[in-house]
Amino acid sequence: MDTSLLRPRRGFAERIGHVFQTVVIQPTSLCPGDCRYCYLPTRSNRNELLPLVARAVARSIAEQDAAEPVNLVWHGGEPTALRITEFVRRLEAFEELRLAGKVRHSIQTGAFLLNDHWCGLLRRYRFGVGVSIDGPRQANVNRVDRAGKPLFDRAMRGIGLLRRHELEFSVICVVSPETIDDPHTLMDFFADLGCVQVGFNIEELEGVNTRTPVTSQNAQAFWEGVLAARSRHPHLRVRETDQLAAYLAQVRTGRKEEWSTARHDPIPTIAWNGDTVLMSPELLGIKDARHHDFVIGNVLTTSLPSMLRTAEQVPYIHDVLAGLDACESTCGYWAFCRGGHAGNKYFETGTFTATETAHCRNSRQALINAFATTIKE
Repeated sequence: MDTSLLRPRRGFAERIGHVFQTVVIQPTSLCPGDCRYCYLPTRSNRNELLPLVARAVARSIAEQDAAEPVNLVWHGGEPTALRITEFVRRLEAFEELRLAGKVRHSIQTGAFLLNDHWCGLLRRYRFGVGVSIDGPRQANVNRVDRAGKPLFDRAMRGIGLLRRHELEFSVICVVSPETIDDPHTLMDFFADLGCVQVGFNIEELEGVNTRTPVTSQNAQAFWEGVLAARSRHPHLRVRETDQLAAYLAQVRTGRKEEWSTARHDPIPTIAWNGDTVLMSPELLGIKDARHHDFVIGNVLTTSLPSMLRTAEQVPYIHDVLAGLDACESTCGYWAFCRGGHAGNKYFETGTFTATETAHCRNSRQALINAFATTIKE
C-alpha cells in the first residue's frame, strides 16, 4: 500500500520539534567552485540575501523566544562569495539577538576565499566555523573551480589563516568512491590539519548529483578503519562516532527511549528571497511535479513559528511523517537512526515515504555494524 495515502500514526508535534534549533540561511546562491558531487542547482546564480529577509528571519527568531540560542548557519553557495560589507549588513539584523544570547552564528565555507578581513569578522561575531575539504591533495580531485582548476591549495591557505587567527574550525569531508578505501590516510590528514572535529559525509545521491554511490560493504570497511584510527588520534573528534557514543551512553544508563523518541529539528532553510523549506536544506531550489518547489512559505509574509503551526497540512511534510512511521515499523536500526534524512529518501527513491536508503546503509547501519565488529575483535 502507498503510505502517502495513509494518515501518519504520529503527527508533526510528536515527530518534529515545535521550536527550531537550527536555521540555515543562504547569503548568496553563488559558488565560484564547481565540485563534481555538488547538489546545488543554483550555484551559478548570483542571488544575494535581501536585507529585508534577514530582518524577517530575526523577527521569527525573536517571536519563537526559545530557551536555547538558535544556531544560525550561513550556508550557500559559498557564503564568502558575498562581499564582506554586504555580509555585515545582513549580520546587523541579528546583532541584538546575538548579544542577548538568542542567536549563535555558524558558517560553512570552502575556505578558498578567506582573507584576514573575513577572519576578523568571524572572530568579532564569534562564528562557529565549518570548512569543506576532503582530505589531502589527492583526495580533493572532485573539488575544482569553474575553470576546472583544483581548489586544494586555496583551501589550505584559508585554513592557514584560520589557524593564524586562532579560530577553531570543524571539517566536513565528502567521502567519495575515490577515497572510501583509505580511511587511515584521511584520519592522519585531519589529525594534523588542526580541526577540532571531522564529519564524514559518504557521497550521496542528492540534488543534481547523480554519481554512483559507494557500496555498504565499502562503507563498513571505511568505518572500521575510522574506529581503528581513533586510538592513534584521540584528540580528533569524529562527528559520527561521537553520535554513536552518545546513543550508547544513553542505552547504558537506561535512557534509550529518550534518544529514540527525540523530536527531529525542522531545520527551516531560507533562500535569498525568503522562500522557506523544512526538513532538508538540500530541497531548496529543487522542482518536483507533485510538490512544486517544496516551499512552505516566505518569511517576508509568514513567520517561521506560523509556518511550523501549519506544516502538517503540507503534502510533502505529511509524506515525511508517513515515512518515519514506516521506518519505525520496519527497521531494526530505528532506535539509533530515527528514520534517516528526508532529503536522502526523496533524492534516492523519489518519495519521502520510503524507508531504507543508501545513506541509511552507509552512514548509519554500516557504522553500527563496524562498531559491533570492532568490539568483537
